[in-house]
Amino acid sequence: MSEPITAQPALPADWPPGVRLPPPDLWSDEPPMESDRHRTQMEILIQSAQSWFADRQDFYATGNLTIYYSPNQRKSEDFRGPDFFLVLGVERRERRSWIVWHEDGRYPNVIVEILSDSTADVDRGLKKEIYSLTFRTPEYYLFDPNSFELQGFHLVDGRYESLHPEENGRLWSRQMGVFLGEQESRLRFFAPDGALVLLPAEQAEQERQRAERERQRAEAALQENSRLRERLQALGIDPDTL
Repeated sequence: MSEPITAQPALPADWPPGVRLPPPDLWSDEPPMESDRHRTQMEILIQSAQSWFADRQDFYATGNLTIYYSPNQRKSEDFRGPDFFLVLGVERRERRSWIVWHEDGRYPNVIVEILSDSTADVDRGLKKEIYSLTFRTPEYYLFDPNSFELQGFHLVDGRYESLHPEENGRLWSRQMGVFLGEQESRLRFFAPDGALVLLPAEQAEQERQRAERERQRAEAALQENSRLRERLQALGIDPDTL
C-alpha cells in the first residue's frame, strides 16, 4: 500500500516559482546508539520526562531523532540528532523527526548528550556551540555512562555557563523543574523534594508491592478475626451476638 500524500503547506506570496517545501513528516536520519548502555540511558531519560510531565499535553520528549534546522529548509543540510531532547509548549504527539520550520521555529528547551569515546569531543565542542548559538537551547547536559560524570550548562547572554551542582552532586533544571543526578549508574530525574521520578515499570512495581502489602494486611486481619472468634467460642460466647 502506498504512503498517503502529505499536503504541502501554503507558500509565501513571494516564493520562487516551482519551489516546494520539504514535507512536514521527514523521517529521522540518525544512526543507532553505540551500545546497550547508551540506548538504555536514552530510554530512561525519555520515560522519565514522560512520567514527570504525564499530566501535560504541551511537551515533546524523545531521543536520537533528527532535528532539521536549515534556514533554506533543506533536509540535506543543517541537522543534528541529540541523544535526548525536550521541547515545551508544543503539541504532544508522535513525530518522525523535528523540523524547525514546521514547528513554528521552536527548538529544544533541554538537550542531553550521552558521551562516548567517538562523540565526546563533538558533544563538548561543535554541538555545544550549535546548541547555544543557533538552537539557543536554555539547558544543555553531558553525561558519561562509564565514569558517571555529569555536566550542565545554562544559557546566559547567548553563551553557556556551567551549572553548579548541589552537595549531593545533582544539577537543578529550571526548565523541567527537576534535579538531574546519577543513581545506580544511570542519569535520573529527581523531584524538588528529592524523590526519584519513577519510570512506568517502577511505578507498576511500586503499585504491585502496595497491593501485596494491602493483601497481606487484609489476610492478617482475617486470621486475627478467626482466632478471636475461636477464643470466644471456647468461652461459650457466640461472637455473632456481640
